Amino acid sequence: MNDFDFDHVPDRRHSDSVKWHTFDEDVLPLWVADMDFRSPEAVIRALKERVEHGVFGYHYTSNELREVVIERLWRLYRWRVSPEDVGFVPGVVTGLNLAAHALSQPGGSVFIQTPVYGPFLYAAGHAGMQMKQMELTRKTDGRYEIDFDLFRQGIDPNTRMFLMCNPHNPVGKVHSRSDLEQMAEICLQNNTVICSDEIHCDFIYSGYQHIPIASIAPEIAQKTITLMAPSKTFNIAGLEASVAIIPNEALRKQYFAASRGIMGGVNLLGQTAMLAAYRDGQPWLEALIKYLQGNRDFLADFVRNELPGIQMGLPQATFLAWLDCRQAGISGSPQKFFLEKARVALGGGEGFGKGGEGFVRLNFGCTRKLLTEALHRMKQALLDNARTDHDTSESARQT
Repeated sequence: MNDFDFDHVPDRRHSDSVKWHTFDEDVLPLWVADMDFRSPEAVIRALKERVEHGVFGYHYTSNELREVVIERLWRLYRWRVSPEDVGFVPGVVTGLNLAAHALSQPGGSVFIQTPVYGPFLYAAGHAGMQMKQMELTRKTDGRYEIDFDLFRQGIDPNTRMFLMCNPHNPVGKVHSRSDLEQMAEICLQNNTVICSDEIHCDFIYSGYQHIPIASIAPEIAQKTITLMAPSKTFNIAGLEASVAIIPNEALRKQYFAASRGIMGGVNLLGQTAMLAAYRDGQPWLEALIKYLQGNRDFLADFVRNELPGIQMGLPQATFLAWLDCRQAGISGSPQKFFLEKARVALGGGEGFGKGGEGFVRLNFGCTRKLLTEALHRMKQALLDNARTDHDTSESARQT
């Protein structure tokens, strides 16, 4: 940890940051899934060297980049893929929408599990298909589980694609091998392709292990499109570089055929950053995970002890916390409440579909100092709200 400083970050308020410019200057932005940390020096150095070359003409994807991705999949997951299985797309959201378009057919549907990352809610409609959904089951401790009776009811022969989020955003769940095997079995029985968004797979905390669903068995891999990216991991989302792993040759051709004339490849600097991050960024990432786990644990303690009426399940992965505000005495949207009363911007739970009402998503991918200030603002807003409610009730009683 001594080699990496996550407590001091660049000033983003005076940059072109969407995160820091969407709200007024006095608002602390913990909403969008964008960390505040400076990218690894290896990435910055590689980009500088490429810029200094001075020529940015047409380019191809290097074999070295594919080999680095392949090596990473084997080292982390013991998942062996071939060079031809690996393709590149300019973003995971682009990739999942491309999958929906590639698989679209009249009467077809896309199945999702809510609450879930907002773009999942619209992928089916963009491709002219029906969206089918099930709500994950929230337990009393804030964990989420899958009701497999509901899952079986949602998947049928007309389900063209199961759009899965693993690790799951926003609830922070890492799917177990058993869950993955059961979901895959039902999809295989119905000839349903799995499109697995695994963009948060590098943010796994102690006691958990990410398992790419396609790595479980060859027959599952043949029906799976896996989307990964260094964008969240190494804070390079603005460079728009993601990976699509599709072992099935026919499915792979169908997938990329849907992009012809519409979607280009990953830009030159995106490829440069991806290669440097995956090849040389692991020490930085290991230090980052320790820092984020400290933020997560600090946040969980603060919510439990200082934010009355708010509950939070401990995230197993991601740098996002899912806060249940339904018992906090807040009238209306908690996202609006904290924005107006605490001047803290959070993700509104209603944007994550069914099961999101009364929740907010908090991004703890920031300095501990910023996180602490935001939490104290939220605490004060809740205390002021409770005092106002008490005074109103007391006045009504006396009247």
